Amino acid sequence: MQSHAQKERNYSSLQPESPIKQLFKNNMRQYSMIFALIVIMLLFQVLTSGLLLQPLNITNLILQNSYILILAIGMMLVIITGHIDLSVGSIAAFVGAISAILMVNYEMSTFGAVAISLLVGAAIGAWQGFWVAYVKIPAFIVTLAGMLLFRGLTMIVLEGKSIAPFPETFQKMSSGFIPDGSAANVVTLLIGAALSVALVITQLKARRTQKKFDFDVQSKGLFMLKLVGMVVLLNVFTYVLASYEGIPNVLILLGILIIVYTYVMKKTKAGRHIYAIGGNEKAAQLSGIKTKQMTFWVFVNMGVLSALSGLIFAARLNAATPKAGNLFELDAIAACFIGGASAYGGIGTVPGAIIGGLVMGIMNNGMSLLGLGIDWQQGIKGLVLLAAVAFDIYNKNKAA
Repeated sequence: MQSHAQKERNYSSLQPESPIKQLFKNNMRQYSMIFALIVIMLLFQVLTSGLLLQPLNITNLILQNSYILILAIGMMLVIITGHIDLSVGSIAAFVGAISAILMVNYEMSTFGAVAISLLVGAAIGAWQGFWVAYVKIPAFIVTLAGMLLFRGLTMIVLEGKSIAPFPETFQKMSSGFIPDGSAANVVTLLIGAALSVALVITQLKARRTQKKFDFDVQSKGLFMLKLVGMVVLLNVFTYVLASYEGIPNVLILLGILIIVYTYVMKKTKAGRHIYAIGGNEKAAQLSGIKTKQMTFWVFVNMGVLSALSGLIFAARLNAATPKAGNLFELDAIAACFIGGASAYGGIGTVPGAIIGGLVMGIMNNGMSLLGLGIDWQQGIKGLVLLAAVAFDIYNKNKAA
């Protein structure tokens, strides 16, 4: 005979969960990081006496973290496949050095130098992808060797010196803004309004598609609440940018990358194959997925994004230096794990990587505004990374 308490528990387990509780349960990883990001922002906003969310500082946050966020997008794909890439910082430094030699020493056009630099990044990614995918050397070893190799090559090609300055057109790629002479920066506000309309249409279309195929959807009230919240946040963000210089060019580039890679991972066969490889590579291979080719192209993609990150960093610094890209790989990896990637592969999203990168960036910026030294900053970031991975393992064990 069951006790009264056992009957109560059995009865309660049969009751349907509330929509809000079910929403948070199904998206625990995503919403917990968003909640953590909001808490960290509010905390540093108070501790810095309102400096954190000033328009100038918000713009600086975007410019300072753009190259890490670009790396985090590529790193998320690598981690989803169950691998890791320790060489991205060194590749960024090497490509930055190559671009400086082409544009400064040989006076090549910005477009030509950028195209060659991206091709160099793709070639490096192909080199490492070959050893990982086809020779089956662990990615940790291959990319560790790459980290040492390309850091050394950077020192060699630069001869231990910095090369500067870059052409103004190249600098604008990282530090320029959408041109608008008006004081209120009307263009930025109009872009915010246009993006709001596009967001509403996209969300409504996605909801109709889900209902058409009898998928579970949020209640109408909860959906409208979420949609209104997203539109308000988007317009507040664009208003803050308009209060300073407008939308940075690099934010446009970053937004395009986020949209494209989110679409690829969610809507295309290639994205599903990447998740399948990370979930169980042998099962994916038996089901007909070309696991070697897909792993190879994931590393090629990482090489291209590393090159792009190096170009953005060099343009912001207006110089190619031997120490460029130092610890970029650790920030990118930390952004992915904080943003919900699993240490075991097969789990993670591009928006999650961006959220994780913003958490790291706001922590760095907030601690700098408070006057904390780099030693404290590194220690605190290490603890945050450890907590994020521990949270991932806890959820995995709980699900089991």
